[in-house]
Amino acid sequence: MSAVPQYRTAESVSPKHPDKLCDQISDAILDAHLEEDPAARVAVDVAGGHGYVFVTGEVTSRATHVNVGAIVRRIAGDNVTVYEHVTKQSSEIAQGVDTGGAGDQGIMIGYATNETPELLPLEVVLSRRLNEHLYKIWPHDGKTQVTLRDDSIVSVVASFQHAPQKELETAVLTWLEPYATDEKVVLHINPSGDWDQGGFDADAGLTGRKLIVDNYGPRISIGGGAFSGKDASKVDRSAAYMARKIAVDYLRQRQAKEVFVRLAYAIGVAEPLETSVIIDGVHETVKGYDLTPRGIAKQLDLLRPQFEQTAKYGHFGHGFTWD
Repeated sequence: MSAVPQYRTAESVSPKHPDKLCDQISDAILDAHLEEDPAARVAVDVAGGHGYVFVTGEVTSRATHVNVGAIVRRIAGDNVTVYEHVTKQSSEIAQGVDTGGAGDQGIMIGYATNETPELLPLEVVLSRRLNEHLYKIWPHDGKTQVTLRDDSIVSVVASFQHAPQKELETAVLTWLEPYATDEKVVLHINPSGDWDQGGFDADAGLTGRKLIVDNYGPRISIGGGAFSGKDASKVDRSAAYMARKIAVDYLRQRQAKEVFVRLAYAIGVAEPLETSVIIDGVHETVKGYDLTPRGIAKQLDLLRPQFEQTAKYGHFGHGFTWD
C-alpha cells in the first residue's frame, strides 16, 4: 500500500507589505530608544494605511532624541500623516518588571529541524528564499507561497507590485531551476492581475499581524504573542527567542531531527512555570539555562538596537544570536 502524500505550504511577505511596514516602524522606534537607553521599556504598536500612520503604546525611557515622525517617514515614505500617542508604562505592570519579573504571562514556543541549513521547515525557507529573490528585482509590496508534496515543490504563488506577469513568471522559473523535479510545478503568477498600488496605498497594516510568517510557518504551533515593538522584558519576544536557541542547541547536541521547546511565564514572576523540550518525540525538562527575563536578555544580548532587521523576513534562521 503506497504512502499518502504529505502536503506542506508556507507563505512569505516582502518588507514593503503593510503589516511588515508596521512591524519595522515598531522595531525601529524600539531601536532608537535602546540606542540611548538600554534599560528602556518599550511596547509600541503601529497601524497604518491610506496616508495615515498611528503610533501608540507605552514607553518608559531616558532617551531624548527619538523622532517618531522621522522614523515613520523613513520606512513608510514622506506622504503620510503621523499621529503619535505614547504614554509611560503602567506603574502596576512596572512594579513586577522592576524586580526582574516577566512583563506578561504567556507560552513561548521554540522549534528547530534538521531539514534545512537554517534549521527551519523546508516550505518556510523556500517561500522566503523566493520572496527575497523577487524583492531584489522588484523592491515593493509582494507575497510568495510554496506548496510541497513530500519534499518536492508542486505549486508556487507569486504576487508582486510593479512586476509584469510575464517578467515575474520568468523570474520565478529562473529561481525554480535548482529545485526542478520530474513533476510539473503549478504556477499562479499575479493571479488577480498585475498591480501597481501596494503598501499603505492599497491596504492597511498592523504590528504583529504576521505571526506565523514571523515564526515557523503554519505547520508549527506558536504561543501567540507578537514580537515587534517590544523590549526584552516582554517574554513573548525574549523567551520566544530563548526557546529557539534552546531548540537549536538540543538539535545540535543530540543530533536530532526535530526539537520543540515550550516556556511559560506569569506576569511579575521571574522563573518560568514550564520548561519543556521535546526531542524527536521524547519529553524532557530544559536544563542549564538562566530563563529569567534578565538572564535571557544578558545571554542573547537583547539590550542593544538590532530589531528593525528582525521585522523584515522573520525572526529565525538569519544567524541572529538566538539562531
